[in-house]
Amino acid sequence: METPENEKFRDSIGTINEEGKRAWVYPKKPDGKFYTYRKWVSYGLLLFLFSAPFIKINGNQFLLFNVLERRFNIFGAPFWPQDFHLFVISMLIGVVFITLFTVAFGRIFCGWICPQTIFMEMVFRRIEYWIEGDRGKQIRLDKQPWNAEKIRKRILKWSVFFIVSFLIANVFLAYLIGSDKLIQYITGDPFKNISTLISLLIFTAVFYFVFAWFREQVCIIACPYGRLQGVLLDAKSIVVAYDYKRGEKDAGRAKFKKNEDRPSTGKGDCIDCFQCVHVCPTGIDIRNGTQLECVNCTACIDACDHMMEKVNLPKGLIRYASEDNIAKKAKFEFTPRLKGYSAVLVILTGVLLGMSFLRNDVEANILRLPGQLYEHKEDNIISNVYTYKLVNKTTSTIEDIHFELLSHKGKIELVTHKNFSVPEQGLSEGTLFIEINSAALKGDKDRLKIGVYSKDELIETTTTAFLGPRSYK
Repeated sequence: METPENEKFRDSIGTINEEGKRAWVYPKKPDGKFYTYRKWVSYGLLLFLFSAPFIKINGNQFLLFNVLERRFNIFGAPFWPQDFHLFVISMLIGVVFITLFTVAFGRIFCGWICPQTIFMEMVFRRIEYWIEGDRGKQIRLDKQPWNAEKIRKRILKWSVFFIVSFLIANVFLAYLIGSDKLIQYITGDPFKNISTLISLLIFTAVFYFVFAWFREQVCIIACPYGRLQGVLLDAKSIVVAYDYKRGEKDAGRAKFKKNEDRPSTGKGDCIDCFQCVHVCPTGIDIRNGTQLECVNCTACIDACDHMMEKVNLPKGLIRYASEDNIAKKAKFEFTPRLKGYSAVLVILTGVLLGMSFLRNDVEANILRLPGQLYEHKEDNIISNVYTYKLVNKTTSTIEDIHFELLSHKGKIELVTHKNFSVPEQGLSEGTLFIEINSAALKGDKDRLKIGVYSKDELIETTTTAFLGPRSYK
């Protein structure tokens, strides 16, 4: 079945031409109310992104995602491997939150908050505008031969791109290994940490490739979110939309003519100036409707409003609106679908808060030594050998640690020393013996409750199995 003429744009993505080759996008520099708002939001987020690894709360890095050591800090709260369930719930909350906003407001996350968009549009493209000029100058520069001007501008642009990519790679590494360790590597001899230097150069190359060449293709090809919005959006979702009712009217869109009585001709308010197309960072025509390439960046809104002002027509031909709002003048409503996502978000948030309050600063694990049976001692004493591991999640050393039996009468003896300390954000492990009189045992496998004390303060409790002779059931 042949594709209708007005739907042929959907046969390929906006950055591929008719020959199937890359169609390089040269967006015009945007200017307007929304672009100003986006700049302030972007600069605030960039400031947060570059400062977060170096901010400390109670000695903890504000944000840390150390995958290799399985240590994570979220807003200054440390998450250890034992807290991985909390980290998973946090990620689920983030996914549901983005899903909720997508259903309600379309791909607003991509246009306003996504790091890829912020770096591409507010850093690298602005460098490009500064060095090569606006859309027309960039197109001419690309077509002209490799003369002195082109070589100078391209080398300058590529050099600045590489420096910025290197800076981003350093910040990215601070999120992975910690800012203190990164500063230590930077101030030290780089050849003593050659693996870190290689990692840094790999990250730099990846960021340079993305922002210098792959660019908007990340949003169109690599990122699954554009395709996900096709499932999440409906006619009630508020997106960046072209008001085709007003723009087309009876006679369709047409070029503007001076001193023309446009309403009497039946022509739509769209003057077919293509400014919304020229300013689009993904190279699409928003007048074709919602497309997966659209990142809701609002550049077309600013461009269209500017042209409407010039021809003395009302602004808002392209605006934030839903399909129902354009077709039926329907107002935004909190649909059952939105209520469902909101309920899930509230429940997950409540679970996370509850589990966070119940989370202990010390994690204790006491396990029987594998392959070891019990030992029968004098006076009917049964002894089991265990390994213990204590994790200190705080930023202070926990001193004078000892164990006490809470469920049975007996004693606990450490192999190496009586009392010990657990360093800040560290762990202590060792071996201990538990001895209990056989008369106090209820069977051949009792559950023991053990208290972990710092001086005289009970800081954690844990349980473990204790083996005894079968005859003592």
